[in-house]
Amino acid sequence: MADDAGVFLDTNVLVYAAVKESPFYEAARRAIGESSQQGRVCWVSRQVIREFLVTLTRPDAFSPPVEIGTVLDLADDLERRFQVAEDGANVTRALHDLLRRVPVRGKKIHDANIVATMLANGIRTLLTHNAADFDGFSDVIELRRLETSP
Repeated sequence: MADDAGVFLDTNVLVYAAVKESPFYEAARRAIGESSQQGRVCWVSRQVIREFLVTLTRPDAFSPPVEIGTVLDLADDLERRFQVAEDGANVTRALHDLLRRVPVRGKKIHDANIVATMLANGIRTLLTHNAADFDGFSDVIELRRLETSP
């Protein structure tokens, strides 16, 4: 698949790249850095930024919990560093079209919305650690799994 528009960064990659204690910290930072060095535009969406905030502020996710001010600073940094794909009517139309073609229901619709956001913005490559979440969409996007071994 063509990759003219760059690479979309899934929430898990952004969380791993932000948390030094993550076992995938270096891998996530390396993957993002390599994409940038290759001249690829790195994309996020408002949905992914919200998911980033949710993950980093969940009391059961990190011990000690990440301070809210730190999390907000990190979220602001995402908007400065990466291109933000907006989620408007064109994404809603793309989501509805996608749901008519791919049998996705329930919470998986969040993943489908990421794919719809990508499609509506001409982005064809998704960098994720959770490739299985997007298996049903491999005919419309390219999945690039976060390489966690050196």
